[in-house]
Amino acid sequence: MEEKVYEFLKTIPKGKVVTYGQIAEYLGNKKLARIVGNILHNNPDENEYPCYKVVNSKGNLSKKFAFGGIEKQKEKLEQDGIVVINYKVDLYKYKL
Repeated sequence: MEEKVYEFLKTIPKGKVVTYGQIAEYLGNKKLARIVGNILHNNPDENEYPCYKVVNSKGNLSKKFAFGGIEKQKEKLEQDGIVVINYKVDLYKYKL
């Protein structure tokens, strides 16, 4: 399951985000969203597997982003051209 999650991350284009639920749906069961979160928290390589592009179902960034916290996730998203306001992204505009 981990490999599928990490491979999915590589398909997210620049300027787009996905939710934990979207990844869980891709795996075949939307109820796996929490497991997806745990897998992402153990991401072995943030550069190869861009987990910063994953937000919750409301567009909120992760307070426990594994590679430098919420500020780092915000910075990486903004570098991708995604507007982040109050640590939240507009899913209507940026969701894959």
